[in-house]
Amino acid sequence: MISIFHPPATINYALAVPFQKISIIGVGLLGGSIGLAVKRRKLAREVAGFVRRAASVKDCERAAAVDFATTDLLAAVSGADLVILCTPLAQMRALTEHFLPALKRGAVVTDVGSVKADVVRELDALLKKSGAHFVGSHPMAGGEKMGVQAAKADLFVNAVCVVTPAKKSNAAAVGKVEKFWKSLGGRTIRLNPAQHDILASRSSHLPHIAAATLANLVLNPAQPKALAALCATGFRDTTRIASGSPEMWRDIALANRKNVARSVETFVGELKNFQAALKRNDAKAIERFFTNAKGRRDQWCAGYLSTPSE
Repeated sequence: MISIFHPPATINYALAVPFQKISIIGVGLLGGSIGLAVKRRKLAREVAGFVRRAASVKDCERAAAVDFATTDLLAAVSGADLVILCTPLAQMRALTEHFLPALKRGAVVTDVGSVKADVVRELDALLKKSGAHFVGSHPMAGGEKMGVQAAKADLFVNAVCVVTPAKKSNAAAVGKVEKFWKSLGGRTIRLNPAQHDILASRSSHLPHIAAATLANLVLNPAQPKALAALCATGFRDTTRIASGSPEMWRDIALANRKNVARSVETFVGELKNFQAALKRNDAKAIERFFTNAKGRRDQWCAGYLSTPSE
């Protein structure tokens, strides 16, 4: 069963979950936006950020996304009540294994990954052994720009944040993670990890593949030069997300490959149905295709744009 929370018109942040220290592992667009939001809303006394490169420490300082940034993973995690993994999926297990010695007993660890089943299974077992708790998360927010310079303090306002606990997750830890996302202005949905991955393959992963396919096809250097000149706002808007991190999307596609493959197969089937209507010169079927798409998207937009805001 899906439960969804709509934030009130005005949030009393004094009621938000207090943290002594929040550690953000990977301070890019999402990690940086979390840091900015936490600092603006005063949800923690200290916000630490782990980054891989020394140059990124200065970027974090300029963006004021964390109170201190470091390339020392153990120092970043030490004493933290809440640790948030904001790295590519393929890095999460190794990083978690590395910071376990510094993790405070009873700490809560969550993530922002777009695929949940493998992450939840692996990290839940790993963290239980250390006396900590893992609760998977996936905020449905982001953008095509990368890095902490693109971070926004209001990125999660009105964003759906999926929380994906394991069957035996600690109830208090699950509650803390849900309250955390609500405190950032998000609307939480609770799904089991497998269900999340099926739905995300259609709502998030497939659109990116479609955008990337269009960009690869239309902007191929083998095409006539005039083709790119004819691409206007419709092409720009449709392919916007193709500018996202190739490393991140590689990991997402591989981690959710079975569900993504099924979604691509269904999508190709819909294109073939449209192609068949064109070959038949079936005006009614073609008009119905566009009418259904317009009606469904207009209805979705009306509901999406009418959700409560701060």
